[in-house]
Amino acid sequence: MSYACRIGACCIIVMSLTAALPARAQTAYPSKPLRFIAPFPPGGTTDVLSRVLAQKLSDALGRQVVVENRPGAGGNIGHEVAAKTAPDGYTLVMSSNAALVANPHLYKRLGFDPLSDFAPISAVAKSGQVLVVHPSVPVRNVKELIGLAKARPGQLNFGSGGRGTPAHVAGEIFKSATGVNIVHVAYKGGILAVNDLVGGQIEMVFSDMVPAVPHVKVNRLRALSVTSDERSSVLPEVPTMVEAGVRGSSPQTWWAILAPKGTPAAVITRINTELEQIMKLPDVQERYAVLGLVTLHTPPERVTDWIKQESPRMGQVLKAAGVEPE
Repeated sequence: MSYACRIGACCIIVMSLTAALPARAQTAYPSKPLRFIAPFPPGGTTDVLSRVLAQKLSDALGRQVVVENRPGAGGNIGHEVAAKTAPDGYTLVMSSNAALVANPHLYKRLGFDPLSDFAPISAVAKSGQVLVVHPSVPVRNVKELIGLAKARPGQLNFGSGGRGTPAHVAGEIFKSATGVNIVHVAYKGGILAVNDLVGGQIEMVFSDMVPAVPHVKVNRLRALSVTSDERSSVLPEVPTMVEAGVRGSSPQTWWAILAPKGTPAAVITRINTELEQIMKLPDVQERYAVLGLVTLHTPPERVTDWIKQESPRMGQVLKAAGVEPE
């Protein structure tokens, strides 16, 4: 073989190896554990849902997905941490319409932009709230609660996981729809509000199903109504708000997994594809049902569409309820 031929052959080999590098780099993902930020305390819906899906993603990706709780400011702290993290595919955050839709109308300084700072991957769950009261509150239904609240204006407290969380929004809508004067008490997470409710420190919570249902089942809390359009399969005997005579638009909560903006498209596609299969697993569907959640899987752009559609409506709801940003 001539010298020129040998040089040509070497160039072809080098070019072939170079062309193979991107494919090898892509198939190598993930090469280390992933961080999964849950922006609320342990034990609440966001935390429990994060841990269920983190385990399944660990199995699917072949690398550990570690849940990191970063609670505070209605979920804003955890979202800000995620937004400022390098978009290398190794940080995820469990978000919801509370943070992405409501919080921009509730906080003058948010620390992140729901649309420009994140790359959505998929919605993963939805659920309504359940209105629960401490057993010492002398009411058995929503009508009696309204009567009690009107007889004791400003004396009944309702807890939430912070400003803008579904529990807070549902409470404000309830106040506006019924004309009652109940006082909002904000916690760093819904589980903390429910714990204080069980302890008798507050009178009621418009709670996520996850922290409330176990207490309802053993009569530590009394469920009066659910905010969803239909009765919950986990509490089939509990009426909806409409059935209880209260009309108002209490939005359902949906949860979605996001990554920092700029995360490689191949990573977004990979995790979205894995989530599609995870949602079909019988044990995942059973776990969701027990928690009072509905499984979801969507294209990434669907999450963006929901944010854009729901944000103006949420702003109107909060303004009508007299809730101002702070």
